[in-house]
Amino acid sequence: FPDPRLIQYDCGKLQTLDRLLKKLKSEGHRVLIFTQMTRMLDVLEAFLNYHGHIYLRLDGTTKVEQRQVLMERFNNDRRMFAFILSTRSGGVGINLTGADTVIFYDSDWNPTMDAQAQDRCHRIGQTRDVHIYRLISEKTIEENILRKANQKRLLGDLAIEGGNFTTAYF
Repeated sequence: FPDPRLIQYDCGKLQTLDRLLKKLKSEGHRVLIFTQMTRMLDVLEAFLNYHGHIYLRLDGTTKVEQRQVLMERFNNDRRMFAFILSTRSGGVGINLTGADTVIFYDSDWNPTMDAQAQDRCHRIGQTRDVHIYRLISEKTIEENILRKANQKRLLGDLAIEGGNFTTAYF
């Protein structure tokens, strides 16, 4: 970025994220920030550095043995305010109960991916309420993605209930 001071001013989501992170940090929260694209993680890194937030990063290129080290460091070091991750990185065993807030910078078409990402904060050992934020730009394809994901989630919920539903449910 030519001038890091300008990073958030071309993007409404980053402006919103700046206000949200300041509020959450002042209240003692710790956050997981998920995005779909590793390139966006690069932008988030520049943004977090500019604002002086201490963070860790995990994406698909992070070696398996390094993932456990990063998780333990985040969960045990209260100075770590944020953990930025690609939504599909990680997988089985990612436990980030050191955070009590999940922020989805963007959403996945597949609601299961977002649910799995969210569950990384909702693991056994979590002692606090977990808050979820989704950053959605108005009048964009993101609204459609969220609508479709919610429809898929509703359909999944119906199937999980064992098919005991009627048209009255709709």
